Amino acid sequence: MNNIENLASMVAFARVVETLSFTEAARALQLSKSSVSREISQLEVRLGAQLLKRTTRTIEVTELGQSYYQYCQRILNEVKSAERFIRNFHEEPMGNLQLAAPVTFGCQCIVPVLNNFIAGNIHVSVDLDLTDRPVNMQDDHYDLAIVIGRDTPNHPLVKPLVDITWGLYATPEYMRQYPEIEKPEDLPRYDYILFRGPAHTISLPFRKEKQKLDIEVRSRFRANNSVALMSSALAGTGIAYLPDYMTQEALNSGKLIRLLPGWRMDTYRAWMLFKEENNLSPRVRRFASDLQERLQREIG
Repeated sequence: MNNIENLASMVAFARVVETLSFTEAARALQLSKSSVSREISQLEVRLGAQLLKRTTRTIEVTELGQSYYQYCQRILNEVKSAERFIRNFHEEPMGNLQLAAPVTFGCQCIVPVLNNFIAGNIHVSVDLDLTDRPVNMQDDHYDLAIVIGRDTPNHPLVKPLVDITWGLYATPEYMRQYPEIEKPEDLPRYDYILFRGPAHTISLPFRKEKQKLDIEVRSRFRANNSVALMSSALAGTGIAYLPDYMTQEALNSGKLIRLLPGWRMDTYRAWMLFKEENNLSPRVRRFASDLQERLQREIG
């Protein structure tokens, strides 16, 4: 039995079952009535089973035909989904794009991509919610949300965006006041600028090949926003523990230096969460593609 040969006949059979008319099925398929009848007759021969009982006036679907139709219907639905996917792919993005992102990451990494996206897609408007609170895709009705964490979010439609590595940064002027830092064990003597937590002391992770160290340091200044931490570092207050993506401009200009660059520290990941639907709209798909391409190029 040639399964590929059966596909056209299965489509014809499904249309006849749905309309109970060879004439209507032929019209829907843009075929002649005789072609539809021939397709089904050949299908019955290949299957070795009767699917339809035909009289001059009526068409009756056999019990076997009813069961077989369920499989044909699934194939037709998949074909429709495939056609809809291609149609959406070629459609020009339009409508309102609603998305959420963490405050600092959103301002520094998402907004520049959005600016280019808006300029290149004149029929799309954007609502951006910059928030550090947990995102609920069901209740908040976002098309797309960016979240950052160590583990994969518990959500049906999620895609990794980019890794976010962390490091220690300070001004050259601050570091000139003290002996050179050569290894993680040299760190506890300094003042630290850290993301606000429940305690002033934090254990910083260090990894190099097979070596793993956790060094406890004490913060002198804490805040719940990385921009504030970086501002304090630039003012020479101490050593800041920051996401690497934030520091590129300050590094290039010599305002900050990276300490112990040969050691790896924390790594988080940014994820894209999509609204639950079978086919993403062109505006969501286009922006997600633009965002991933740019961030992978710039900080990936």
